[in-house]
Amino acid sequence: QVQIVESGGGLVQPGGSLRLSCVASGFTFSRYAMSWYRQAPGKGRELVASIGSNGGSTNYADSVKGRFTISRDNAKNTVFLQMNNLRSEDTAVYYCNAQWGWNSYWGQGTQVTVSS
Repeated sequence: QVQIVESGGGLVQPGGSLRLSCVASGFTFSRYAMSWYRQAPGKGRELVASIGSNGGSTNYADSVKGRFTISRDNAKNTVFLQMNNLRSEDTAVYYCNAQWGWNSYWGQGTQVTVSS
């Protein structure tokens, strides 16, 4: 059974940091590209960052470049998103996605709220 579980969200002040984690099971994690998406209230889901199966390539949305870092630990079936210098516009539900060919799995999301 495939499971993807995100954690690490919460309430943080502008300029603060959070580290999201995504633990996967039920599939061969090391084959899959992993991504973080987010969806703000009233908006569509957008890609935040992605990382290749072996961690050798990463991509970021322009809005988070220089502030967010995606990484993965294939030995622990985990992908991380380090978020620094958070802004109010980063407020959203953050989702973890695993993608390999036609296979795509999603977690339930974790809420990130940036507010003073």
